[in-house]
Amino acid sequence: QFESISRAARSLGMPISTVSRRLSVLESNLGVSLLRRTTRRVTPTAQGREYFNQCREPLTLLEEAERVLTQGQKTPEGMLRISVPVILGQTPFLNFLSGFLKAHARIRIDLFITNLFLDLVAENLDVAIRFGELEDSSVVATRIGKSIRYVVAAPGYLKGRKLPVEPADLELHDCVMLNARNNETDWDLVSGRKKARIHVSGPISSRDFNSVSTFVYRGHGIGLLPSTYCDEALASGALIRLLPKWASAQIPVFAVYSNRKFLPLRLNAFLEALAAWQSPLWLRE
Repeated sequence: QFESISRAARSLGMPISTVSRRLSVLESNLGVSLLRRTTRRVTPTAQGREYFNQCREPLTLLEEAERVLTQGQKTPEGMLRISVPVILGQTPFLNFLSGFLKAHARIRIDLFITNLFLDLVAENLDVAIRFGELEDSSVVATRIGKSIRYVVAAPGYLKGRKLPVEPADLELHDCVMLNARNNETDWDLVSGRKKARIHVSGPISSRDFNSVSTFVYRGHGIGLLPSTYCDEALASGALIRLLPKWASAQIPVFAVYSNRKFLPLRLNAFLEALAAWQSPLWLRE
């Protein structure tokens, strides 16, 4: 292409000696002479010209692929595959995603709503949001918040009933349970260094906090709700906090992904937006 090793070296940003050495190695590997060298110029042999013509199209495609990739690292774009638990598949998170898409018009989202802990690599997922301590040490995790749950009930449910004084008293009451990964029939509560595990039962369970809170509000039993879900209701008297010295242990919330290096801009943009979002399910760190 340049008919000069020195001009080729300048184009590549390499020393002339390096280009000459690599050319010799290539000729040795191929078992043919690619160039005729004279004191004045370098010209391709017939085999060299054929080799260059055969390589030109793949090299052009490679350069184009590199251009597309580097351009994608300047502007957030492309498909973002996200997995979230069922409790996030509700209006607040969907509104967050809607705002994110409006702010990043070149990003597309493929959303998986499931309580299964999908394998990020096998399912080709970019990121997943997970509650609780992580068992898989191979993933990269960014802690985005924490959830604390209170024992609460509606005044209508408590009317005419004896209020629980100790965690064990909950076993005598109807409770509304969250059916997340498993039926949460055991509630783990803490008060300072004290811990209690209580087996609860009740008329209904659900897979999302919207449903759980609705049945708690309507007096079907006692619920264990995120503080962010019930702070306003507690302040207004719509709900009453029971066992105020007790609550769930802090439940960490993570965004997990498979690789720390060379994150696509679309994933970086999502992680930044997620960290800034005020979720009704967790407190920001």
